[in-house]
Amino acid sequence: MNIEKVRNYAKLIARGGLNIQKGQDVFLRADIEILDFVRILVEELYDAGAQYVDIEWADNEITKTRIAKGDLKRQSKLTTYEKAKFQYIADKTPCRLFIESEDPDGLAGVDIKKYSKIIQSRGKTIKKYSDKYFPKCQWCIAGYPGAKWAKKVFPELDVEEAKEKLLDLILKTSRADEGDPIENWEKHDKNLKNHAKILNDLKIRTLKYSSSNGTNFSIELNKGVIWEGGSEQTSESKVVFQPNIPSEEVFTSPNKFTANGIVYSSKPLSYQGQLIEDFSLTFENGKVVKVQAKKGEQVLKRMIKSDKNACYLGEVALVPYSSPINMTNKLFFSTLYDENASCHLALGEAFKELAVDMDKTLENDKENYPLNDSIIHVDFMIGTKDLKVVGIPFDSDEEIVIMENGEFVI
Repeated sequence: MNIEKVRNYAKLIARGGLNIQKGQDVFLRADIEILDFVRILVEELYDAGAQYVDIEWADNEITKTRIAKGDLKRQSKLTTYEKAKFQYIADKTPCRLFIESEDPDGLAGVDIKKYSKIIQSRGKTIKKYSDKYFPKCQWCIAGYPGAKWAKKVFPELDVEEAKEKLLDLILKTSRADEGDPIENWEKHDKNLKNHAKILNDLKIRTLKYSSSNGTNFSIELNKGVIWEGGSEQTSESKVVFQPNIPSEEVFTSPNKFTANGIVYSSKPLSYQGQLIEDFSLTFENGKVVKVQAKKGEQVLKRMIKSDKNACYLGEVALVPYSSPINMTNKLFFSTLYDENASCHLALGEAFKELAVDMDKTLENDKENYPLNDSIIHVDFMIGTKDLKVVGIPFDSDEEIVIMENGEFVI
């Protein structure tokens, strides 16, 4: 481990990711395996101005035991303590920080039917709180290598070598491997904002996707819902933060009722500790009507039944095929990284904060409101080397090529 680079990475997360303001609290979730990094990270959080850092430890083995041996009814409900904690977050809006390091196959073998019921039930309650606090708080998701995750990415190496290799890739794709990572991110953020501005200026009504793997898909966008990329801003305090490190995407939320055609995955999807591979989704009038997968098909089917709207899309995102993550020529088996390697879509919750100039009267009609509302938000990758994306503006029928051979041409 290059301790100086790791400390710079932790500093990037604290100051560039969360952008902690003096006196703020931080709620941090991390796996118990990466204790050494968490110690460094906590020190940087306090140095950045944190008043108090609360840590929630996670472990897949404990989670598996709880699912297998715990009572279904009991696990499906939030405790009084949990409700109080989420209410505190909604009221006080501390920074939220999530460090991903888990084994991509960490929950393989669990009773999926039981686990899905637990997640769905708890998710409905948690969403009531998260809808209140996420627009108001700074949050960030970043990664750090755990042993089994590293071995999944580098199966040919021993554990310590694999962890070092994965750490090198994480630092590189996070722009924390050389120079000042915070300055690197500020420069990168400007590039993402520029792409978003171009797309907003085009006022795209329809997106059409095509690829030689069989993807043939279209979807309508919403007038008054903007494209975004890179840094975000809290709704009340207007503090700028980076929600994802790394990030290479520009994205928007589509009209949930308008997706039609078929999309094929270009990378596996890790969902709740299980892998879904070589899958396709067929849409009609916005809704998934057919699911196929060589591996994990039942997991995928249960995912799109998480609630009544989990089968609709909440996000479309454009990522150049030449992104630094894709150029590693490695599959990370982590959505945080793999979604930033190629264009992707997301089933579930839309980004309602992007509706900056949409007709507000639409919000009163919940059944026909075009931005999706769901307890899940799951990104899956569809970008390929020959992907073509065409846009049609609101004010004409002109077809504008946005991406050709997986790269921006606008």
